[in-house]
Amino acid sequence: MKISLLKTKGLFAIMLLSVPAFSMETWSVIPNGTIEFKMPWQPVKKAGIVTGTVLDNSNQPIPGVGVKNITNGKSAITDANGKFRIETTSDNDVLRFTYIGFAAQDIKVGMQTNLSVKLVESENTKLSEVVVVGYGTQTRNEITSAITKVDTSQFRQSGSRNVLDLLIGKVAGLQITRTGGTNPNSGVGVQLRGVTTIAGAASPLIIVDGIPGGNLDLLQQDDIESFSILKDGSAAAIYGTRANAGVIIVTTKKGRRGPSRFDYNSFVRTETLVKRPDFMTAAQYRERLASGQVSGTDYGGDTDYFQELINKNNVSHNHNFAVSGGGESSFYRAAVNFRDVQGFAKENSRKEYGLRLSLTQTGLDNRLTAQFNVAANFNNANLLGGGGWENVLTRNPTESYYNPDGTYKFTRNITNEIARLEQERSGLQQQTSSVDGKLDFLIIPGLKASVFGAHVRNWSINSEYRDKASQNSVENAQAPNGGYASRITNLNQNFNVEPTLEYNTIIGTNHKITAVAGYFYRYEVNEGFNANNRGYLNDIVEDNNLGSVPVVLNRIAIGSYKNDNTLVAGFARISYAFGDRFFAQASIRREGSSRFGANNKYATFPGISGGWNVSQENFMKNVKFVNNLKLRLGYGETGNTGGNLASLVTLGGGGIYLFPTGEYLQTYGPNKNPNPDLRWEKKKETNLGIDFAILNNKLTGSIDLYNRVVQDLIDNYTSPQPPFITSQITTNVGTISAKGIELTLGYQAVKNRDFSWNIDFIGSTTRNRLDRYSNDEYKRDLKTFSAIGGFGALGDAVRTYEGRNIGEFWGKRFAGFTPDGKWTFFNRAGGVVPNSQINTSAFRDITDLAVIGNAIPKYYLSLTNSFTYKGFDFRFFLRSKLDYDILNTTALSYGNKNGVTNLNLLNSAFDKYAQLNDTYMYSDYYIERGSFVKLDELTLGYTFKTGLKSIRNLRAYVTGQNLATITGYTGNDPDFVADTGLNPGVDSRSPYPATRQFLFGVGFGF
Repeated sequence: MKISLLKTKGLFAIMLLSVPAFSMETWSVIPNGTIEFKMPWQPVKKAGIVTGTVLDNSNQPIPGVGVKNITNGKSAITDANGKFRIETTSDNDVLRFTYIGFAAQDIKVGMQTNLSVKLVESENTKLSEVVVVGYGTQTRNEITSAITKVDTSQFRQSGSRNVLDLLIGKVAGLQITRTGGTNPNSGVGVQLRGVTTIAGAASPLIIVDGIPGGNLDLLQQDDIESFSILKDGSAAAIYGTRANAGVIIVTTKKGRRGPSRFDYNSFVRTETLVKRPDFMTAAQYRERLASGQVSGTDYGGDTDYFQELINKNNVSHNHNFAVSGGGESSFYRAAVNFRDVQGFAKENSRKEYGLRLSLTQTGLDNRLTAQFNVAANFNNANLLGGGGWENVLTRNPTESYYNPDGTYKFTRNITNEIARLEQERSGLQQQTSSVDGKLDFLIIPGLKASVFGAHVRNWSINSEYRDKASQNSVENAQAPNGGYASRITNLNQNFNVEPTLEYNTIIGTNHKITAVAGYFYRYEVNEGFNANNRGYLNDIVEDNNLGSVPVVLNRIAIGSYKNDNTLVAGFARISYAFGDRFFAQASIRREGSSRFGANNKYATFPGISGGWNVSQENFMKNVKFVNNLKLRLGYGETGNTGGNLASLVTLGGGGIYLFPTGEYLQTYGPNKNPNPDLRWEKKKETNLGIDFAILNNKLTGSIDLYNRVVQDLIDNYTSPQPPFITSQITTNVGTISAKGIELTLGYQAVKNRDFSWNIDFIGSTTRNRLDRYSNDEYKRDLKTFSAIGGFGALGDAVRTYEGRNIGEFWGKRFAGFTPDGKWTFFNRAGGVVPNSQINTSAFRDITDLAVIGNAIPKYYLSLTNSFTYKGFDFRFFLRSKLDYDILNTTALSYGNKNGVTNLNLLNSAFDKYAQLNDTYMYSDYYIERGSFVKLDELTLGYTFKTGLKSIRNLRAYVTGQNLATITGYTGNDPDFVADTGLNPGVDSRSPYPATRQFLFGVGFGF
């Protein structure tokens, strides 16, 4: 029944609406200007509760199924018997049922109050998989940007030292390199889609449960649910000035409604040596000493001190115990973690105690949801060991570390590493904590208001002491035979507040709109103190009483610092889906930072992307081998703010001087120029992607092509004096670009009741260039990186010229040796000349130096094969870096028998490098191909069927890591040579030894 508003007298309308049968609950205004009435005799379902059971194809109940009322935003989860209970608003409410391995199903409630829902196994479960994106979630089918999700089923199995270890080789375009090898106290180099900055933050922004810049030390591998990697600009734009290098979102495990669950996961691991540099043994040294091939002294000893640095009984172990569960209105998860990571080196370890608690509570008829997370980690690290490998390898192998009377022998030309481990201490105590909370309030169906707050605190003490009898103390000129103590404290804190509004609606049957808008505030403060003193008369108090010896200016040092910065932003995003065919998304962030100059405090970062599900079009209906085909196109802008105080003039101490008053006072003066025009680095990125599933969903994958340009690079440039105060200024000048292709493939080779075989392949390639490094005001043609070090003061190996690729080795081109073993090189004209005639100028139009290699791998590849047979599971993981070069500095320094006397040398100095009879020289003679293929992990596991209802799962497994490497590189393990950042390609002369690791683990749930 309809009544036109234009034909109705006002009095009649008022009287009519006052009748109970025509109350406000029975009419509504519709767009054509009429009032539509529902007559009282028409059944209308009021707000209430719908219950039901969810079953699988065998009519067995499915626990843990997500149930969401997509009309009013309410959600629930099925219990152990597959039952659920959820609030509805009207008969138009639609419930969505989702569960991994099954197709999502939408059911309109209508007049029903009890439902029986049967889920169908999904042909392509990935399309309905929920992926965390910036400020929200989306199903994979709705994603229009380059986003990769990695969950627990894909994590590496060899036990992480840093949680990012779990991602090595798992994400196309994401490079993670352990330059510190398996040292438990070393971090990782992280880079996404190439270098994006010269002087700013080069690693992706880490977000942990909504906390930007979250501390990785608070994370344990068993507490992580998934990673979402936002790779392109359209996905990362909503994070503004800190997203230039991409974004990694970490989601930790939370409790769920249902019966209590207990989970225990543990592993033990040990390591063995893969290989060591091939230096002469004592017997070989004596033989070559006698033949005159080396010059030195035979001290009569024969001890392999390399072995004395190895922790031969290294056994690491990790334990994580979690309890979770919940009822109708609250659920929780609490976990405790302990790990003792023993390094392969002596006095090199890390012990950690961790706690993580998550609590979710609902109220006000499920309209209010409160979630709180608390995490803490206590770390005690022994930092003394882990180095010294070069010293023990290059010391005369016949020389003992001990005097005849058994005391330690000290010589000023080399450190006694065995004594150092005995007579020194170096440790770290670290306490890291985070507290965050979020309140969600459903204002009306589809409209939710939220406020999020977080505080992260990281406090540490580095303490060091060197005994009176230590080599460092004995040989010190200021206080000989006096002990040395040092203490450094650091406190880093950040405070975050973030209110948001989110709106979700479905119009008709095809139009889905999701919008979010919010405000962001972050305050960060860093402070610290350091002091050291020398001359202790005993070794009792160590660093616990720095003032227990007289304060003498040339023996004491003291310092402190404090800096802070503030970041504020407003942001918004809207997403639109037209059925399963078309998807679009747009975001914008307006951000202000105290790091910017006075004239550029704010920046705007837009992002836009769209997707077209081609396989839903009519012209694809007869293409049976294509199950899913989606095109994505996105564009976004992100930024990088640089460091604190970069735009301001700062003061520095000029030294302590005697003033006319007779006092010694500190002087101060400006040490940096101000730049009120300093602004953010801005990255503009376009991404074209294709997602596909073919051959009855057996082959799935994605291809992404991207082009990114980073403008207004922040760096230091020479400034004229006057008008500037100092000779350097921080300003915006350069441009870096990157182009690349990423490929991800998954193939389900076999799947039947007892046996399955899945193959996953990941590959990427990137070209990274420094397009511009000068402008009309500031000029610079190049910047050098990757210091060579060692003998000869050989400078930097990598030169990055304007207009050239990042990571290029520039050096002399080897032309051979003269008959007496002297170097000759090619000049720029192609002539062969001695070293003295080579022009090493920095100007590329006149220098004889040339490109002799590139330190950045052109291809990153990985291949995973996963098998299951009944209760067994087996997986092997191959990883490769191809088409790049490494500078072998060990060969450069110790493959030269013409070098320093009385030191050990590589055996290759007498065969491969035997013709050399000249000084140390950097050239392509020592540049080698770094390409390798590695059997990185092999895991065999078994899941037991106990037959006990109280035991949910029981799995045991063994894993081997770094089992075999195929490479032509003759130095150390090429996998541990830096290939990220701006200092790649130089192999260390004293690397942490490459090890082969064996792990036994168990997972137990009840």
